[in-house]
Amino acid sequence: MSVAELWGPVEDGLDLPYWEGLRAGELRLQRCAQCQSWIWGPQWICGHCHTFDPQWETVEPVGTIYSWARSWYPFITELAVPVPYVTVLVELPQAGNRRVLGILTDPTPDTDPVRIGTRVVGHFEHDPGTTWPMLRWTRDTAGAGS
Repeated sequence: MSVAELWGPVEDGLDLPYWEGLRAGELRLQRCAQCQSWIWGPQWICGHCHTFDPQWETVEPVGTIYSWARSWYPFITELAVPVPYVTVLVELPQAGNRRVLGILTDPTPDTDPVRIGTRVVGHFEHDPGTTWPMLRWTRDTAGAGS
């Protein structure tokens, strides 16, 4: 399997709008057109009102660290980042507090303590040789709550 095949849309196309959003420099999540509930991960049906009408909306990639973990081992060799690295679960207040995962790419997450509640901003990285970009997070040093 090539690096380009390790991430991206699933075969059934359910999450294709998410990946197309990353390619366009946008974070897109589902929202039910009927009851307006936010949905993440992608679903064919709304878990709240059970309609088959989830839509994709662009969400500002700004949130707070809900949880985090430091990894000392590159779990996927082809996607290895320098170790140690920090994975964050980011809560998005403008998307009904849905949470998305990503890598914290601060220059010193191994020496500067990571704190729950810290404000972070998402950015999109498209590495050479890959088909799809990835969402990464940095601490918002200019914003409140950092």
